[in-house]
Amino acid sequence: MPFEEDLAAAQARIEAGFDDLFAHTPGLPLHDAMRYALRGGKRLRGFLVLEGARLHGAPDALNAALAIEAVHAYSLVHDDLPAMDDDDTRRGQPTLHRKWDEATAILAGDALQTMGFELCLAPGCHPDPAVRADLAFALAKAAGAEGMVLGQALDIEAEAGGATDLEAITRLQAGKTGALISWAAEAGPRLAGADPAPMRGYAAALGLAFQIADDLLDVEGDADALGKAVGKDAAAGKATFVSLLGVDGARARASELIDTACDALSAYGKGAASLIDAARFVISRQT
Repeated sequence: MPFEEDLAAAQARIEAGFDDLFAHTPGLPLHDAMRYALRGGKRLRGFLVLEGARLHGAPDALNAALAIEAVHAYSLVHDDLPAMDDDDTRRGQPTLHRKWDEATAILAGDALQTMGFELCLAPGCHPDPAVRADLAFALAKAAGAEGMVLGQALDIEAEAGGATDLEAITRLQAGKTGALISWAAEAGPRLAGADPAPMRGYAAALGLAFQIADDLLDVEGDADALGKAVGKDAAAGKATFVSLLGVDGARARASELIDTACDALSAYGKGAASLIDAARFVISRQT
């Protein structure tokens, strides 16, 4: 399938990009830990950056793709810490704080976060400083207390019964999962000076569908295939799309959201085929 080929090509470019970046570091334990945190994963966010840039005829978007993958990796490192989700495995490997220690995990996460902004603001990201500043400002909003971090805070509250209805869970996940996906989808048009609204609509629906798929995998998935623990939400008594809608209802809602995401791309015609396939992949994945 074209999407599978496009995703594989994006993964290869992103891996090579990180290899090149870390080839120029001193190779200290901190850098080893950062590179460890960046290994593996689907690279869906980086793919969205690169594909959105291609769709809009933007200049090379590799810096932006690396930036979102670095910020995403930082969020996972910190989310795995004992003070938050307290996970032992990630992507089939020991979590970073288990492989090293908590202090190294915190520092590596901090460094990955700042790396994301450095990549957006570096001259190689785009020749126009205003475009680079716009990307970095948007990333700060998406990653911070109005986006991902807010979602994480609401997620912690949810474990104590803080978010118990569908509206609250939707708001939580629009931040925790959706905010960085939205930034990734909008990066291409931002780099091209184009209207990001269609990609924003696509990403808003895609992000929620992605989280519903995660909730379903937490109930039905295989820990070995996923490379992380399952059943944690139910064990914590946390409200999720599955606990509120049921398995069938959650699956139906995810399918509706993917239809909405695909409809948002109608103006692009056949050029958006890979993005449409990516949306369908999100709810059919097993990992």
